[in-house]
Amino acid sequence: MIEVGNVLVHEDVIKENFVCNLNKCKGACCIEGDSGAPLLNEERAILDEIYPKVKPYMNTKGIATIEKEGTYVTDFEGDYTTPCVDTNKECAYVIMENGITKCAIEKAYEAGDIDWKKPISCHLYPIRITAYPEFDVLHYDRWSICSDACTFGDQLKVHVHEFLKGPLIRKYGEEWYKELEEAVAAEI
Repeated sequence: MIEVGNVLVHEDVIKENFVCNLNKCKGACCIEGDSGAPLLNEERAILDEIYPKVKPYMNTKGIATIEKEGTYVTDFEGDYTTPCVDTNKECAYVIMENGITKCAIEKAYEAGDIDWKKPISCHLYPIRITAYPEFDVLHYDRWSICSDACTFGDQLKVHVHEFLKGPLIRKYGEEWYKELEEAVAAEI
């Protein structure tokens, strides 16, 4: 692991290659898994606030799920997540465009209706954060449905942290990302 500020970064984040390839995976990470997208505590209030502006972008199943369960739920481990259609199917905020899974929250953001892109866990995927009181640990979440992203990353020679530069800056700031790049350069 390398330490950047109060964040420990697992070596896989800086050594493994990854570039999402939606034409291959069709956005499977938004429809597979045991629960919805992990949420930070402060993101719950954001979801409550933006829901009326996101709702017009959603499909009927997603709207019905949120109207029944709320804009967020507690999963089987007691963590806050986005709700899933039919309990463990796709995220309630999922929409389909040309056979590819997209996010209604992100669509509302792109249209200028809201100023919040999506939950940071979605924006940072496949990086997952384990938060401790004094520091965060970033690790690379390997999942077979992302094998095409690994292959594409290998072809383009783009590391996980490079692919996720924007989301990492969103979470930790530009200065932190510059320190990460310096730490990576020192590792090589």
